[in-house]
Amino acid sequence: MLPTNSSARRSGRRPATVGFTLVEMMVATLLSGFILAGILTSFTMLGRSGYNAANYSVMEAEARRALESFSEEARMANNLTWNNANSVTLTVVNSAGTYQVTYAYDSSTSGATAQSFYRLPGAATSTSPKLILVRNVTDFAYRRYKVINGADYSAANDLETKQIQITLRSVRTGSTTVNATNAVLSARVVLRNKAVST
Repeated sequence: MLPTNSSARRSGRRPATVGFTLVEMMVATLLSGFILAGILTSFTMLGRSGYNAANYSVMEAEARRALESFSEEARMANNLTWNNANSVTLTVVNSAGTYQVTYAYDSSTSGATAQSFYRLPGAATSTSPKLILVRNVTDFAYRRYKVINGADYSAANDLETKQIQITLRSVRTGSTTVNATNAVLSARVVLRNKAVST
């Protein structure tokens, strides 16, 4: 009996070879490319989502800390000085006596406090170090209110002011992500120790 190779030669057939054809290789490469592209896209989207979630978390924490600090001192204040549209100085009463603190927004585009809402111990002209509470603030406004006969109205001056409110918007940007924006509107904080003039 002859080996199979010699019988295949006699019948004119080529011997069977092991391997892939060019068409099979091209299909496998195409499928692998689609799968790899899907994995990379998913990975990129997850990374961007994680980055945005971290930005929102940081902005939310900054805003919460700023509003807590401002609200605590505003509630204890017995006087308020409206320095300008972006700055107020509170005279705060505590068990040790009274002290002044200024809360302000720096709308400039350069400097240590640029585009930030900060707390400054003392009056607006103080040279004490500033504590930045919220960074990357794009919009900021104080609103002040008076209370007459149980109704709320906008206050026109420091003597009438009994409540104060903060509105701000902060933005975080990334090179490959959409901007994360956080808009904050505080509750109206009542200056409990402050006497008002009607």
